[in-house]
Amino acid sequence: MGNSYAGQLKSARFEEALHNSIEASLRCSSVVPRPIFSQLYLDPDQPPFLPEDVKPKVEELDKELVHRYSQNGNLDFPTNQAVNEMEDEEEDEDMSDSSSPPIPYSQKPAPEGSCTTDGFCQAGKDLRLVSLCMEQIDIPAGFLLVGAKSPNLPEHILVCAVDKRFLPDDHGKNALLGFSGNCIGCGERGFRYFTEFSNHINLKLTTQPKKQKHLKYYLVRSSQGVLSKGPLICWKECRSRQSSAASHSAKPNSSVSPSTTPEGGSANGYKSGQWSDTSSTPFSGPPKKRHRGWSPGSPVPPPGLVVPVPTIRPSARTEPLLSVPVPQSMLTGILQPQPIPAGETVIVPENLLNNSGVRPVILIGYGTLPYFYGNVGDIVVSPLLVNCYKIPQLENKDLDLLGLTSSQLLSVENMILLTIQYLVQLGPDQIPLREEFEQIMLKAMQEFTLRERSLQMSAQCVSVSPGQLPWLARLIASVSRDLVHVVVTQNSLAEGISETLRSLNEMKHQQKLPDYVVAICASKIRGNEFCVVVLGQYQSRALAESMLTTSEFLKEISYELITGKVSFLASHFKNTSLGDDLDKLLEKMLQQRGESVIIPFNGDVSECVSSQEAIAMVSTQEPDLDVDTFQIYQPQLTVARKLLSQVCAIADSGNQSLDLGHFSKVDFIVVVPRSEVLVQQTLQRIRQSGVLVDLGLEDNGTAYQRAEKYVVRLDNEIQTKFEIFMRRVKQNPYTLFVLVHDNAHVDLTSAISSSLSHGEPSHGLADRVINCREVLEAFNLLVLQVSSFPYALQTQQSRISSSNEVHWIQFDTMVNKLYFGLNEYSKSLQWGVTSPLLRCDETFEKMVNTLLERYPRLHSMVIRCYLLIQQYSQALMALTTMASLRDHSTPETLSIMDDLITSPGKDKNGCGHMLVIRVPSVQLAMLAKERLQEVRDKLGLQYRFEILLGNPASELTVAKHFVTRLKAWRGNEQEDWIPRTYQDLEGLPCIVVLTGKDPLGETFPRSLKYCDLRLIDSSYLTRTALEQEVGLACCYVSKDAIRGPIVALDLSEKEHEKVNGNENDSDELLIDLDRPQSNSSAVTGTSGSLADNGVSSSSAADKSQKQAPSFNFQTVAHSSVDEGTCPGFTAEDTLKQECDSLGNQMASSTTSKLSSLSSVSQTFRWPGRSAEDVKALRAALPRIVILSKAAYCLLSSQKTGNLPSSSSLLPHADVSWLSSLRPLLHKDMNSEEQSLYYRQWATARQHHADYSNQGETSGSRNFHPRRLLLTGPPQVGKTGSYLQFLRILFRMLIRLLEVDVYDEEEINTNHTENSEITQSSNDHWPDIEIFSKISFDLSVHDPKYRTISPVYTEQLSRVKQETSKETKSEEAKKRETVSMMLTKYAAYNTFHHCEQCHQYMDINPAAQVSDSTLHAFTFSSSMLGEEIQLHFIIPKSKENHFVFSKQGKHLESMRLPLVSDKNLNAVKSPIFTPSSGRHEHGLLNLYHAMEGISHLHLLVVKEYEMPLYRKYWPNHIMLVLPGMFNNAGIGAARFLIKELSYHNLELERNRLEELGVKRQCVWPFIVVMDDSCVLWNMHSVHEQSSQSLEPEGSSKNVSLKSILQHIEATPKIVHYAILGVQKWNSKLNARKAKAPFSRCHVHDFILLNIDLTQNVQYDLNRYFCEDVDFNLRTNSSGLLICRFNNFSVMKKHIQVGGQKDFVVKPKIMVSDTLASIMPLQYICAPDSEHTLLAAPSQFLLEKFLQHATYKLFPKAIHNFKNPVLAIDCYLNIGLEAAICYVSSRPHSVNVNCEGVFFSGLLLYLCDSFVGADLLKQFRFLKGATLCVICQDRSSLRQTIVRLELEDEWQFRLRDEFQTANSSDDKPLYFLTGRHI
Repeated sequence: MGNSYAGQLKSARFEEALHNSIEASLRCSSVVPRPIFSQLYLDPDQPPFLPEDVKPKVEELDKELVHRYSQNGNLDFPTNQAVNEMEDEEEDEDMSDSSSPPIPYSQKPAPEGSCTTDGFCQAGKDLRLVSLCMEQIDIPAGFLLVGAKSPNLPEHILVCAVDKRFLPDDHGKNALLGFSGNCIGCGERGFRYFTEFSNHINLKLTTQPKKQKHLKYYLVRSSQGVLSKGPLICWKECRSRQSSAASHSAKPNSSVSPSTTPEGGSANGYKSGQWSDTSSTPFSGPPKKRHRGWSPGSPVPPPGLVVPVPTIRPSARTEPLLSVPVPQSMLTGILQPQPIPAGETVIVPENLLNNSGVRPVILIGYGTLPYFYGNVGDIVVSPLLVNCYKIPQLENKDLDLLGLTSSQLLSVENMILLTIQYLVQLGPDQIPLREEFEQIMLKAMQEFTLRERSLQMSAQCVSVSPGQLPWLARLIASVSRDLVHVVVTQNSLAEGISETLRSLNEMKHQQKLPDYVVAICASKIRGNEFCVVVLGQYQSRALAESMLTTSEFLKEISYELITGKVSFLASHFKNTSLGDDLDKLLEKMLQQRGESVIIPFNGDVSECVSSQEAIAMVSTQEPDLDVDTFQIYQPQLTVARKLLSQVCAIADSGNQSLDLGHFSKVDFIVVVPRSEVLVQQTLQRIRQSGVLVDLGLEDNGTAYQRAEKYVVRLDNEIQTKFEIFMRRVKQNPYTLFVLVHDNAHVDLTSAISSSLSHGEPSHGLADRVINCREVLEAFNLLVLQVSSFPYALQTQQSRISSSNEVHWIQFDTMVNKLYFGLNEYSKSLQWGVTSPLLRCDETFEKMVNTLLERYPRLHSMVIRCYLLIQQYSQALMALTTMASLRDHSTPETLSIMDDLITSPGKDKNGCGHMLVIRVPSVQLAMLAKERLQEVRDKLGLQYRFEILLGNPASELTVAKHFVTRLKAWRGNEQEDWIPRTYQDLEGLPCIVVLTGKDPLGETFPRSLKYCDLRLIDSSYLTRTALEQEVGLACCYVSKDAIRGPIVALDLSEKEHEKVNGNENDSDELLIDLDRPQSNSSAVTGTSGSLADNGVSSSSAADKSQKQAPSFNFQTVAHSSVDEGTCPGFTAEDTLKQECDSLGNQMASSTTSKLSSLSSVSQTFRWPGRSAEDVKALRAALPRIVILSKAAYCLLSSQKTGNLPSSSSLLPHADVSWLSSLRPLLHKDMNSEEQSLYYRQWATARQHHADYSNQGETSGSRNFHPRRLLLTGPPQVGKTGSYLQFLRILFRMLIRLLEVDVYDEEEINTNHTENSEITQSSNDHWPDIEIFSKISFDLSVHDPKYRTISPVYTEQLSRVKQETSKETKSEEAKKRETVSMMLTKYAAYNTFHHCEQCHQYMDINPAAQVSDSTLHAFTFSSSMLGEEIQLHFIIPKSKENHFVFSKQGKHLESMRLPLVSDKNLNAVKSPIFTPSSGRHEHGLLNLYHAMEGISHLHLLVVKEYEMPLYRKYWPNHIMLVLPGMFNNAGIGAARFLIKELSYHNLELERNRLEELGVKRQCVWPFIVVMDDSCVLWNMHSVHEQSSQSLEPEGSSKNVSLKSILQHIEATPKIVHYAILGVQKWNSKLNARKAKAPFSRCHVHDFILLNIDLTQNVQYDLNRYFCEDVDFNLRTNSSGLLICRFNNFSVMKKHIQVGGQKDFVVKPKIMVSDTLASIMPLQYICAPDSEHTLLAAPSQFLLEKFLQHATYKLFPKAIHNFKNPVLAIDCYLNIGLEAAICYVSSRPHSVNVNCEGVFFSGLLLYLCDSFVGADLLKQFRFLKGATLCVICQDRSSLRQTIVRLELEDEWQFRLRDEFQTANSSDDKPLYFLTGRHI
């Protein structure tokens, strides 16, 4: 039955034991030979530190077997031999109660030719201490030198080296059983047995060799280095332990010692014999290790199910369970032995199992269990409920949560009564469940708490007195209809148990046994103690079997099959239920049928054809199998996005564990459990999804073959494959790797424990891979664990943070699909339909129970399997030839087989259903498959349906004629196609015998109709085990098929028409699987949605689909409802999915339409189809599941409400509950809440891979930061989801590497006059002589200004202006953008992190923000007429750019270079970037754009935003504007930058002049640049080639540094006022070559000569067009503005911040709801009652002028011949009117206005240069309008008088206006008038 020492068998050892077992069985008279598995599994296996090279001693084993058989003809040894060993061991104490003589010890003769001299080893080397005392002896680490005594040399001590783990400590404790030693003489190592060692060193013993008897002293070296005899080895205490061990008594103890696992390491049973798993439980010594078998003369456990309980008497500990844990080494668990008090022993009667047919299970209760002697193999001791009675101490917060005041509320008497009550109410087919009883205990304690509170008294008053206990107990048991007995004794529990066992043994068969006997000992000395003896036939077996882990009971089954124990059973099933010999009957039928076979399809079972005809039959018409394109459905998309946003959250978390900006590619590997089908299935999904092509990992051609390297299964080859993968991870630091661990709940064994216990070879592999150090440390590796049953990953030791769990979202909005999972199956039981989906085969269960009574020694699964085979065989016979057998098959089996056989007969193509029979044991499954195949073939059904073995270890093998049929259905498969996954079997009538320890997530086709889980019974009492079995049946179903509780599954005509209509409508799910290809990226070009093989899906693609090359969709056959595809999930309201809508990082995408077919399944047919409609429409229906009674009770518990449901079971066999007191897990908790529950209350067992992940303190947990867990129900579509996640993750990384830049052509190109004077296009710099002769182009060409008033030029007057078709709206038209790849020269925002620039970005983490200093800088501005104080924030690292006063405190100036400086590693001009509202998104990181060279960059920010900018850009110099400018526009920032720079230039000139530098030699330029400039390009023109007539242009990305250095190198640069570059657009390269330099407006990025432009100012009041205004002023001053056309700047489209409009609100809010205020309401008459607004007056004025053209300048509209005259200013007065800019300054350069009649005059804040004489030079149209704007009313009147305006213009009183500000906000006033 396998215990914890059982492990992987060395094959030599296995074969040898098998050989001996067979030999013994031949010699032996008894029918039942010695169980080989007892020899192998039940004897404690070698301890973990076995050197691999130790050879098993075959001679020992042989000798032992021969000896045993010669002693006693059979293996059921009489009890009295149990003690013989002990007599040898305890020479002095005779505790034997047996009269048999001791067995003499005969030593094996020494090998020939070896030395046999005393004191020497067999190799002839001296071992005596006298001769070795001066020798230097080398011993391995962990070994000690000890002295052995030889009986023949009493005066000598022999020197040996012994592993100290096998020696006792100072207290005589903790010596491991067994031995490990080396010979000092000859150096031979690795003696594993003391017997073997004593032979080697020639001790020549006459008694059994015992290390305790013969290893006497420690040897120590004196200070002189002499080896001498040291202290005695303290064996004393251990001898008493050995004595009890040897006597084979079984003495578990209920008061478990404190342990490392908080639960005393218990499971839902401490797995019988698995006591060493929980290192600290008391049952940890196996029978003493001797040879490989059990010691001669020890009673061997009968070959039954349960190992004898180890015979160690643990110390009775009094402290509570959760006291300080005692750390112990992995497999030791040595406990303090105690002497045995008399009267506490139970002798188990002989032949108990044979006589009674029951193997009693003793449930440990409260108190000390007695020792068991004798036939201990016939009883089982189970710790199932022991922890319920040890009530833990809880913290107060947990007590409050549970509603308790203290956790010590129940007395022992109360616990006894509760136990009896619980047993009484258990049904006949139920076993006690720990979780259920824990809840009863908790409820009782809550009741007591309530009572205590209401009665205000202590709980002691309500306890039962010991005197009342016996009759109360009997009273409660009296209602049990004699199923629960109570036995009360006075002295010890042993009396009650002995009595029970004796009466059981003497029982007559017709007598009725009670199911449970509660033995109570009412001892006055020790108080009450009790235990429960389970005698019920079903209950005792179920409890015993449920103690085994899955691996253990599978080993048990294979042992029963190998040793032939099942032969009785097999012979029982040789006959049919009618008593006929089955084989003979089948032979007879075969002869009757002769050569012919039953027709394969399209005909009744009675029709026969020849086998040649049968093979040749193929389908005659188009099959109606559905073919679905592989699609990603809405839920999968949503979950993929959730995963992506979680990855982003990890990147943003600030713990630097993931830097997404670092990666430009995504690569992955999928690790799956050992299942060939699962590997193929995952490969299919990867191929169909096209993800390899999308990620740019493979080309279209190679992706199909290469897919295999991306899926790895956890078998022995994984090490090499995984090393290759990790090498790729290390070699590609810029690729983000995703390690997907699919079905992560399978095999959670830790690598250490699996190597220690020699577990199955695959055990611990997942741990070795997923938790290895390289994986944990790789910064470019994400681990995504995917599981349907994640409970074992959600413990207190979990490595995954609960915030990194992504849970599936269940969608009810799915149009015609519904996920049908575990909950739905449970709920379907309430439907009350005639044929429920979950069924329990009662008839079958009754048959099983009868057989179980008959064969008590066999595992119930073996019996169930044999019966199932018989049932299916008889059903087949009954349905074909022997109708008389019908009554002997259960109705369930019969109806399944009937459906299976007849459905192909009714189908023209031979389509049918699939039946899955789940048989976990591989041997049983092979037996079932062979047996059923044999019956099928003899009945002639071999062409009717297929029988397959679904073994995870092997591929599917399908008979050739069935493969031909499948290929015919699929139509387009290649010649060599074979089915590799279960889905490939869509439509094939077949039985799949599914084997393997766990189902591994394989997806079944829609034609799966029945899941037979009748073998899954009480061995599956954990949530994971049970739910993953039922998970086989989960799938998506058609909504129409599920009608709700009352109606049976039928579909009406109307419904069918509705669904049929849907099939051809273009209901399409819009899925954005692609995005526009970017101009500069070859990478994104590959992100087409699916593999390109040119087959489009059935509905025509939508017209709007962009026909990019990668848009064809692959038609994927039969991707059924499964992980990865949920077919037919079509959306009526066309769901548009932007896969990459993750914030503004994601692309704006074109949408590709995917059409999907209505998906249906052929389970049910709808009638009434029109004749021409050949395709039968089929609905996907839920599968029908047949369960065992035990599983059915757990799953159907929702219906009855009183039983615990599967969800309250222990979540997984590898975890244990933290405490028996815990709240109930509610069924309606969602998966997040369940996860938190398990994380609080479940803890990993010692062999669990997460066990080692204990936090330093109990509170802290080591979560792995880059690990995610995706959980969702089985078959819900998780594979598709994570593949989609990989796709959008890649897309997001590309988006992080891409930027949306404006792509707009220049405007007003037709207004430009072509200058005759140009320079050669090869010139690098402008020639000032030529350039100064070019006239300035007044037209504004920047596309961002397409809605402003054109500037009047003579050319403009010739342009015919049509009525503008553009609608005037507040919302500006969306500007065109295009996606570009970022290059290494880009400017970045705060989201960019990389190795190179992190110093530039952050001050070192140790330094705080305070490391930058604040400096005030004051200067007087002539323009403002007052002093201005600016503040600089200068980080320490940037102070070298500034000059400070001698005291170092006062900032004097900012250093400027000289014109003559030539430093290639610096740019000369300081860079100023005004920024507002973009502290995160502004592109202020110029490190890469400047190629990392030294530069001076100043951020210009408003005072109120300074803290934010300082937080995000701690290493930047800030220039903080005074608080008065907080609401000012961009004009103010530019004005102050220029004023400050000029003032600084003067200071620097003065400073450098003192050092002898001429004033004009100081560098006078600054760069003023926007915070959205992202990339810079250089354009070059090639001379025209012969093919093309036009010269071609090309561009390349260059750094800002190279552009600045190039422009700064311009000859005679100081003569230019402004230098700039052009704005990029995609047509720049294609355009005809134009002049390399233009004299025109420049924007956004300029080099400004502050010396030349000293007298030209920015208008500090301006919000809009401040640069146009400034350029016009500069030009009119006769200064040169030069634009380099060979360079361009790209501007990023940033959605936030910048100079956005104010939200204009009323100053005093009257109500919350506010109608928007129109720009025409921004002004009002002075002193009126108009709503006053809270916005700057200048802003209101500019916005008003933009919208008021029709009111202010009606004559100017669409009339460019007659512009509006604006003096000294440019203001935007709307697109319809042109403005003629004229400067009033003397000697200024102005446009030629001769003969121009102006349609209006705009005077804005005009100064003294504007006089009446100037205005009289201009002529105006009659009716032209005037607008005079001034700061206040008085200056307005003075201006009108001073300019003598009333002479020519007519004013009315009502034509005076003001901006709608209150007087505090200083409104602007203006007056309008008409020209006379």
